[in-house]
Amino acid sequence: MNKLNTPYVFFLGIGGIGMSAMARYFLVKGRSVMGYDKTPSGITEKLTQEGALVVYDDQWNEAFEALTPENCLVVYTPAIPKNATLMLEFHKRAFSLVKRAETLGMVTRFEKSIGVAGTHGKSTTSAMLAFLLSETPHKCNAFLGAIATNFDSNYLFSDKAEFTVMEADEFDRSFLFLAPFAGIVTSVDPDHLDIYETADKFHEGFRQYAMKIDPRGVLVVREGIALPGLCKKVSYALESTTADYVGINLVEGAQGISFTLKTPKGVFNDIHIGIHGQHNAENAVAALALCAELGLELPSIIPHFSRFQGIKRRFEMVYQSDNLVFIDDYAHHPTEISRLIESVKAMFPNLPIAGVFQPHLFSRTKDFAQGFAEALAGLDQLFLLPIYPARELPISGIDSPWLLSKIRMEKKQCVTPAALMPLLRDFNQGVLLTLGAGDIDRLVPAVKELLIANENE
Repeated sequence: MNKLNTPYVFFLGIGGIGMSAMARYFLVKGRSVMGYDKTPSGITEKLTQEGALVVYDDQWNEAFEALTPENCLVVYTPAIPKNATLMLEFHKRAFSLVKRAETLGMVTRFEKSIGVAGTHGKSTTSAMLAFLLSETPHKCNAFLGAIATNFDSNYLFSDKAEFTVMEADEFDRSFLFLAPFAGIVTSVDPDHLDIYETADKFHEGFRQYAMKIDPRGVLVVREGIALPGLCKKVSYALESTTADYVGINLVEGAQGISFTLKTPKGVFNDIHIGIHGQHNAENAVAALALCAELGLELPSIIPHFSRFQGIKRRFEMVYQSDNLVFIDDYAHHPTEISRLIESVKAMFPNLPIAGVFQPHLFSRTKDFAQGFAEALAGLDQLFLLPIYPARELPISGIDSPWLLSKIRMEKKQCVTPAALMPLLRDFNQGVLLTLGAGDIDRLVPAVKELLIANENE
């Protein structure tokens, strides 16, 4: 725990969603926070406003001269290349470098923490839990993997908090640094095979994570997921006759989705959450199941759910009129894309659906090409952007034209971000989706402005 008491904390990759939440934790604790990121963003600009010193040049500079191995903890994300200049400089100067996930594990080890894991759904489910618990006398702290609209932040703090909600990220086996009191697992669809190599090894990571849940706690798992554990386990699902917690009678409304919840202790009708999508109803069932298992009274919690506003880039309704809808989503895995398209079709059965998709990582595109092809074929029209490389170098033969050739649909084309806007000038009826985990979100404001102009012509 001494590592956490240094007066200075430096973040390599401070603009990352998980890193920025941790930076906010140390700012609240009164530490001097510094950090490096490759490019400015809304997150880094806000961190600067909150008191952090953020630099964008990967070089040691005079602002760091006060830092020593004794007075500064250096936190890094695996997304930062190992040969980055600042990374090498901190090693050269004998600083203690700790992974973000390890730091989160140290911060939460002596708290009643709740870890939410899963290939899909963990960010929304974490935000739901944090919001619901924050509305109770128990309160909560939270380290979220996205910006929660209700808080306008990915970090939540209360000095009265009994619980700490944290997103348990499977990338790089990061969640194995955590030791939650309770947890949720939303899905175990294989991903990050550049790290895990095989689906079996990926599933083994989740099995190890499940074994880390406190034996006195509880693990809530989506029905059909088999995980070991020393704690109590309960299941959840939609429209199931066998799960412990079940959402039934789903109804999409103008302000969100409603459903009935069946639990071991009774049935709760007319639960309304303030966001759309069948997959979000399922996430809500998971959040309510854990609240119930923690001993909270559902009748006092459920009414708050109608005020839940979701998180940025998760089924985010950017613009909506009678004939034109624009939704932005972080979906970057075939399963996520399929579930999103299914939900959109259920909500807007009479409107054509076009998608702008930016594949994320060459390795993921290669490993799940057939899955992407099948999922994207559910669209009526596809604009496919170049692959966002993130931390990777190109893989020979793996690019967007290669992926496009595998997608069985008529209206499809590869486009650059610059070429996209003219192609959307005539888009004035239907649903438009922007999808991906790279930097496609930077196109959203301009696309929204264009669509509004299209309607006004």
